[in-house]
Amino acid sequence: MTRKAVPKHSTSGTKPLRAWQRMLSGRRLDLLDPSPLDIEPDDIAHGLARVARWNGQTSGAHIFSVAQHSLLVEAIARHGAPGLDRRGRLALLLHDAPEYVIGDMISPFKAVIGGSYKVVERRLLAAIHVRFGLPARLPESVETMIKRADRGAAFLEATRLAGFAPAEAVRFFGRAPAFSDALARDYLTPWPAGTAERRFRERLAKALQEP
Repeated sequence: MTRKAVPKHSTSGTKPLRAWQRMLSGRRLDLLDPSPLDIEPDDIAHGLARVARWNGQTSGAHIFSVAQHSLLVEAIARHGAPGLDRRGRLALLLHDAPEYVIGDMISPFKAVIGGSYKVVERRLLAAIHVRFGLPARLPESVETMIKRADRGAAFLEATRLAGFAPAEAVRFFGRAPAFSDALARDYLTPWPAGTAERRFRERLAKALQEP
C-alpha cells in the first residue's frame, strides 16, 4: 500500500505529537502507522457502540450507534444474499470499524476537510482487515456490495430516525432496500450502548467462527 506522509511532529518542531490512542484493553494504537497486533475486537465493539451516527441528530432515547448501523448493514446484505460467505460478512461488519478510533464524521464535513481524513481511515481499515484475516484491500465486488447495503441502511436511518422525507432521502441515498418490517423494528430502534456493544461483539465472534 502506498503511504502518504502525515507529519508526526508539531509545526514548531519542538515536541513530537502523540499519534496513538490508549484503548481500554491496554493497547496503544498508532493512528499514523496502525499495527494489526494492536487491534482488539472488544475495543472495536466498545468504541463503535458509543459513537453516534448522524452527529446524534436522531430520534429515540438513545443514540443510534455505529455498532448498530454496522449490524443493520450486515442484515440488509444477508437479507438480499443469504449465501453470503464468511469474508463478506466480516467485511460488512467491519466496514466502519475505523470509527472506533476516529469517530463518525458526517459526509458533508469529510468533503470540507479533504483527503487527510481518508488517508488515516484507509490505513486503519487495512490494519483491521489484516487483523481479522481479510485482504488489506477488498475486491471490487465486495466493496460494491458494502456500498449498496450501506446506502440502503442510510435511507432507512434517514427516513425513520433522522427526519428526512422519503423523496429527499432517495436523492441522497437511493431507494429503500428490501427489508422485513420485523427486522426494521429491531435494527431501527436505537439500543442502549451496552446492548449495541454486546450484540456487535457476539455477531463478530459468530462471524469469525463461521466456515
